[in-house]
Amino acid sequence: MCGIVGLHLREPALYPRLGDLLTTMLGQVVERGPDSAGVAVYGDPRMTPPGSAAVSVLSAAVPARRVTALVGARLGTTAGVYDAGETLVVHAPTSVEVLTQAVREVLPDALVIGSGYDLAVLKGIGHPDVLAGEFGLRQAQGWQGVAHTRMATESAVTSAGSHPFSVGADQCLVHNGSFANHATIRRGLRAQGVTFDSENDSEVGARFVARQLAEGADLEKALRLLCERFDGFYTLLVSTSEEFAIVRDAIACKPALVAETPQWVAMASEYRALAGLPGIEGARIIEPEPEEVYVWKR
Repeated sequence: MCGIVGLHLREPALYPRLGDLLTTMLGQVVERGPDSAGVAVYGDPRMTPPGSAAVSVLSAAVPARRVTALVGARLGTTAGVYDAGETLVVHAPTSVEVLTQAVREVLPDALVIGSGYDLAVLKGIGHPDVLAGEFGLRQAQGWQGVAHTRMATESAVTSAGSHPFSVGADQCLVHNGSFANHATIRRGLRAQGVTFDSENDSEVGARFVARQLAEGADLEKALRLLCERFDGFYTLLVSTSEEFAIVRDAIACKPALVAETPQWVAMASEYRALAGLPGIEGARIIEPEPEEVYVWKR
């Protein structure tokens, strides 16, 4: 049992409230996964300044100021770091590929957990409410956010095993449930040259989706292919800079609700996480149908 919340804002006037709204939503699903948590934020200028690439890293074990100096010296330009406790988000005016390589070179023991031009990923072990404070989530701005509370079933309680899983630029996936055949699909992806950072079954889903997108599929097709290949129970929320998508397995036993207004689209594992959103009393509320892919575009 895990908790998922996500918020896709259509109304720019709400962008400054993204973090505040998402923090409140996250706090309503804590009981579904109290051992660790993670968030993905799209468009926060502190973490992903306009014109810069950003790379989120875990367990750098190097002070933020030192990381700034090391990455800046390697790139020959000015770099910056957003310090979120165990997670650091490094940003610089260069490409994602160049920045990722520089970060890997100067922080060889750190784990890259996200990258892109709009996306910052923050993860940690501990109570989700405490982690939200460490992340500075309530002050976050942007047009889209995803958060997850984890109750580990398929792998150890580690920051690396917490969600979201972001394995493609500006992409992330969160998952409630379990994939029964993840080991078989993992072997097939490894045979194609795909590498993995954890033993988490959800990472296999994220790697599969990223592979499909890299090969030219759109997000809807990638998730339809996942439904064909993966066995098990799952509710997935998958996002890119431009899209916000939901899919459930054929039995749909893992809970999910979607609320939609002209100002926003939101998804949560429980209604109480939606109850505080502005205008919820006039929202269209649905329970996603089994194996139907729902996609909203920016």
